[in-house]
Amino acid sequence: MGRPRGSPGTAPGCWEVAGTLGGHRFPLPAPGPCGAREPLTAAGGFLQASSSFEVKDQSGKICIIADMTVAFSVEYKSNGQKEFAHFFLPQNATVGPQSSCGKGNTSHPLLVLDFGAGHSLSLNFSEHADKYEVEELVFHYNLSDATLFHNSTAGVKRVSHKTIIQAYMGTKYRCISSKQVNMKNVNVTFSNVTLEAYLTNGTFSINKTECADDMVSTTAVVPTTPKQTTSQVPTTTSPVPTVSPSSPAVGKYNVTGPNGTCVLAYMGLQLNITYPKKDEKMGLDVLNFIPHNTTSSGSCNNTSAILNLTFEKTRVIFHFVLNATAEKFFLQGVNVSTTLPSEAKDPRFEASNNSMSELRATVGNSYKCSAEENLQVTDKALVNVFNVQIQVFKIDGDKFGAVEECQLDENNMLIPIIVGAALAGLVLIVLIAYLIGRKRSHAGYQTI
Repeated sequence: MGRPRGSPGTAPGCWEVAGTLGGHRFPLPAPGPCGAREPLTAAGGFLQASSSFEVKDQSGKICIIADMTVAFSVEYKSNGQKEFAHFFLPQNATVGPQSSCGKGNTSHPLLVLDFGAGHSLSLNFSEHADKYEVEELVFHYNLSDATLFHNSTAGVKRVSHKTIIQAYMGTKYRCISSKQVNMKNVNVTFSNVTLEAYLTNGTFSINKTECADDMVSTTAVVPTTPKQTTSQVPTTTSPVPTVSPSSPAVGKYNVTGPNGTCVLAYMGLQLNITYPKKDEKMGLDVLNFIPHNTTSSGSCNNTSAILNLTFEKTRVIFHFVLNATAEKFFLQGVNVSTTLPSEAKDPRFEASNNSMSELRATVGNSYKCSAEENLQVTDKALVNVFNVQIQVFKIDGDKFGAVEECQLDENNMLIPIIVGAALAGLVLIVLIAYLIGRKRSHAGYQTI
């Protein structure tokens, strides 16, 4: 069995849990009885959707780590009518006391995540030869929770699904793509998943097993994109300068949620990546997304929305959130995955940043920026957006609301105003000087 924590401030039988924010691990706030914790918030006072959890054995050795985003969609009856509840696994979910590292052939590793008013998600692991797998996924949900299921008192329900995740022993399972699991009246969608069971060194393995949806075909295709790669970029400690091919075409993308359109976006999209090559020099890869060859998907609830754009071998995922207090939406996270040229030391590239605060506007309005904006994912990855107009959550009739201009556009508008005012002032000064000079010249002559 796993080891219940007995340290001061933690009740016996409770489990240790750690979280991530912006790619960094940190201790969660001090737990209350049996792991109950204060909600963990990011800037603006809202819960993040991506969470990281650990299970330890009696000696304190970590045997399971899971870092993932999980979205739930549940069909239920409300006053006899069919309704749907949509929600995420919150970051303040706790690792339940039933969690275990397993014991030989008598029991298997088990991760149980408790959240809300009586809900839990369980991942039951097993191993076969050189692989381990999630043998069974179990979801318990409490229909008496009025915050999620309005006017329903049907009690706790249990649904399960067999074998959804499999990886080689000694590797972490990695899947950026959304993977939906369909059960009776319930859909569970996993995305941005990194997990590993049967750990030997207490942390994620360097090697990974990628899910099939993330794998890219190696079949040669004729390039159809303005993708440019520099063959020589000097290796220095300073950042490699970005290059700008022709600006990308503006695409129109949207995401539909349970209440209609929840993301409406017009923008040109460009990816800019610096990478080490096999010859130890640095390369630069620039990709323009072509709208008619780009597929969009996503999901949303009342406080969070995902826009997933896929173009050939490249995927960019935008994560928008709502600051309910300020009534503002903004871009909090960007996740990038692509395949680099064959000269790259590691052709598979991934990067993410979940602590951003970009493309901000009031709910009901749209954010607009004609100038190029650079969204820094990491020091090696930039997502550049052009002529962007975007609105999230409250969208009326699939049309943009009132426009809120970006600071760059406002600054660009000020320059011609200032220059025009200066020129007008100069003309006025010249005119006044001319009139004064003319008056003086007339004063020098006397009438005969």
